[in-house]
Amino acid sequence: MKRFHGWWMLWLVAAVWSLGAGVALGEVQADAKRAIPPGRTEYLGRRIAQTMHWTGAEWLIRETREKEEHPAIVMKQLSLKPGMTAADIGCGNGFYTLRLAEAVAPGGKAYGVEVQPQYFPMLKRRAAAKNIQNIETVLGTLVDPKLPAGSCDVILLADVYHEFSHPRRMLAAIRRALKPTGYVVLLEFRAEDPAVPIKPLHKMSKDQVNRELTANGFRLAKQFDGLPWQHMMFFMRDDAKTPTYEKRNDHPDTASKHDHNNDKDEKR
Repeated sequence: MKRFHGWWMLWLVAAVWSLGAGVALGEVQADAKRAIPPGRTEYLGRRIAQTMHWTGAEWLIRETREKEEHPAIVMKQLSLKPGMTAADIGCGNGFYTLRLAEAVAPGGKAYGVEVQPQYFPMLKRRAAAKNIQNIETVLGTLVDPKLPAGSCDVILLADVYHEFSHPRRMLAAIRRALKPTGYVVLLEFRAEDPAVPIKPLHKMSKDQVNRELTANGFRLAKQFDGLPWQHMMFFMRDDAKTPTYEKRNDHPDTASKHDHNNDKDEKR
């Protein structure tokens, strides 16, 4: 009878502990959800596009993408060197991540950041096939790419910024992740050009890109206009000193103050 009583007490303690742990886990999950407010549908006059689902991954490595986007030219413009740290936010299955990793090797690192972890096995298989070993995958959130502070020489946003549902918070986190002389580089399909065969919701004009980035602590350092369909715009932190070799007439500098009061609802 005593043995039965002992086992009963042990079961009761375990059940109470389990219930407590479950409640605690539920509270943590609820807190995590509360930390991310509902996504925006518009920002500074622009409708925000929905994020592409991971089941469309094959489209990201379509055969025609080389001709449409000229990634070799993009990589040349990025001017990456061995030992640098680069990040590909919205990396998908690694179209640009693999190129970044190769460009900063040896001694450098490429972060592949995604909010859809289903992409990571695809990226890792493609990296393994090329024996690329300097990629670190990072599971970000809708408000934070989870990159280490002050870690990145270049952060690439390739056809992805227009899908950010929380642009202010994401840009603040990206700003923190840049080194003092680092760049965030946006590739966006040209809204000014009706001949670019992309849905309008997935295009951005130069003026709109510049308006949104300068409102969030960045300034335009340079831009490249030699891609078939896309803008390529380089932004630095607005408190960064522009290296002398960047001060060229064909790379206009449009410095702007950081508007801390704009879009207050995203401060939640």
